[in-house]
Amino acid sequence: MDAASPPPADRVPIDDDRHVAYAEYGDPAGHPVVFFHGTPGSRRLGRLFDDAARREGVRVLAPDRPGYGRSSPWPMRDLSDTGAFVAPVLDDAGVDRVGVVGFSGGGPHALAFAATHGGRVASVDIVAGATPPSLPPRAPPMQRLLGRLASTTPRLLSGLIRAQAWLADHLAPAVVVSQYTAETPPDEMTTLVARDFVDAVAHSQCGVVTELELLVTPWDLPLGTVDRPVRLWHGARDTNVPIDAARALRDRLPDARLTAFEDADHLAALLRSHEQIVSRHAD
Repeated sequence: MDAASPPPADRVPIDDDRHVAYAEYGDPAGHPVVFFHGTPGSRRLGRLFDDAARREGVRVLAPDRPGYGRSSPWPMRDLSDTGAFVAPVLDDAGVDRVGVVGFSGGGPHALAFAATHGGRVASVDIVAGATPPSLPPRAPPMQRLLGRLASTTPRLLSGLIRAQAWLADHLAPAVVVSQYTAETPPDEMTTLVARDFVDAVAHSQCGVVTELELLVTPWDLPLGTVDRPVRLWHGARDTNVPIDAARALRDRLPDARLTAFEDADHLAALLRSHEQIVSRHAD
């Protein structure tokens, strides 16, 4: 699959007014996994798992969350609404129970689906996942600023995101990826990450504005209700979500383990862990 080409998307209704788009990767007959992209992000990032998923017999379902990619906007949604757009994807794909994987801003949504639809979740993997604002340490200043902009001046933030997407669409992919990691990923991976950002906000900025506010306000998610096994994967050099925040989240979950990559930052944690994650869900 060409990382520069957008993946095909199936679209299914959420309700009378909204639909959700998703792409499939890996083995169509394999063990099913739902992948939650970052903030911002899109179904395209699921391509990262494609090769390993084909080898290991894993089927990856990668939805665009509301307001991203080709999914309808849903302003004012909460984490507890996650099941409302994930369950239709599972039903459309003919899947009853899945593993869930969340990267960055997708981590809280993976936890939310496990908390509200535990019967449909086998296990949870969180990579460089955002953590509740109620847990120490405080979010980095940039995350707090973006959250304030999303709450107080959403139109201004939307304009800034559009401008950033225009630049990302015209700059070399390596320039875009340098905002996420100090490493130099392979060319195909660099193209994938850059195009994922552009696809995420090409049709609407509602998704990222909604989530930037959602992630810095108190979560409507009781962590103690996440009774599925959770594996956290995190880079010790992550400046977007400090590893101490991942440790605090681990200690609040009933059944969680943390794997730390000492020399990895935010995006690098995903690049280091994705094949191990696929192997876990193949069992």
